[in-house]
Amino acid sequence: MVKEPTVADATNQIYESLQADNADIDVHIAALKAALMRKGLKEAVFDPTKLVQNNRSGRKLMQAYFRQRGVTVKYSADRTGGAE
Repeated sequence: MVKEPTVADATNQIYESLQADNADIDVHIAALKAALMRKGLKEAVFDPTKLVQNNRSGRKLMQAYFRQRGVTVKYSADRTGGAE
């Protein structure tokens, strides 16, 4: 039996994929979506300091791309000061 990735595992794979010019990003998004569903979560939380494009347009583009694939993206260090 193949171990299914946790949300943290899938998130780390996405960070690695973003660093590798989005290699296999859709596969990693699908794994993240499945991991979120197993945990009953509705959104993925990313650390913007680990993103290749850590600017407003880069973050918005990432949110839109993931949303098209059924994953809502939030950022841990947002301007509202919310802690996650």
